Amino acid sequence: MREESWFRRIRHKRRLTLIDDDTLREFWHIHVSGLGVFTVVFLMFLLTIGILSLLIVYTPVRNFLPGYSASLRQEIIEESMRIDSLQHTMDLQTQYISIVRDVVAGEVKSDTVVSLDSLQIIMQEQLLEAKNEATEAFLAEYESRERDNLLLFDAPASTPVFSLYTPAHGVIINTYAPQEGRHGVTIQTPNKENVCATLDGTIVYVDAEENETFTVMALHRTYLSVYRNVGRVLCKVGDAVQTGQTIAVVQDGTPFVFELWKQGQEINPEEIIAF
Repeated sequence: MREESWFRRIRHKRRLTLIDDDTLREFWHIHVSGLGVFTVVFLMFLLTIGILSLLIVYTPVRNFLPGYSASLRQEIIEESMRIDSLQHTMDLQTQYISIVRDVVAGEVKSDTVVSLDSLQIIMQEQLLEAKNEATEAFLAEYESRERDNLLLFDAPASTPVFSLYTPAHGVIINTYAPQEGRHGVTIQTPNKENVCATLDGTIVYVDAEENETFTVMALHRTYLSVYRNVGRVLCKVGDAVQTGQTIAVVQDGTPFVFELWKQGQEINPEEIIAF
């Protein structure tokens, strides 16, 4: 009974009247109920939501909402790339049309006309030539700086003179001591220091060690150079290497060990190489 009474109350219509205050004459009235008012308000709410949704979807208003700026930025970047590509194509077309116009006018021989593909290849070659010149200048500066470590040792007239290159720069923390089991010198190098071949020769051994480092061996006529505890190897077995050529990189924080052997006999590297 209570539910029926409540439902009856919200459906019960009431009269809303507007009366002139001076003449007390009624000039407008309307019959409304609680259910009708709720229905009208709900429909207006749905209409407002629909209008806002349409504005967000079909107008630039959406660009002011959080989350839409990222997609707009991506679209701008894509359009910029597309414009650059079109500009490059237009430049090639303009060059081609200019050449064809000169040929038609008799100012250029027809055998000098190149296609669009050839123009693009020429432009790429010019860019590569500029890069090669910069690379050669860098290598020349690097080699001139590293050649300062190249030492020539006096030897008897009957013995050929070898140029022994410093394998790596750093501080010797363990000297040559075969009686203590150290057959070479241990060098503490800076991080990612280059390891260079001490003589011209051939790589004869590359293998990984248990401490996640590598050992590289190179044969130089009667000499054998051994490079231990390197982190990355830049050569493989059978590669010919030249004096001062980078063959590996020292692992960060790992001491580098260098050994030098001649005809099966170990040599103290400090006696013939200035570290």
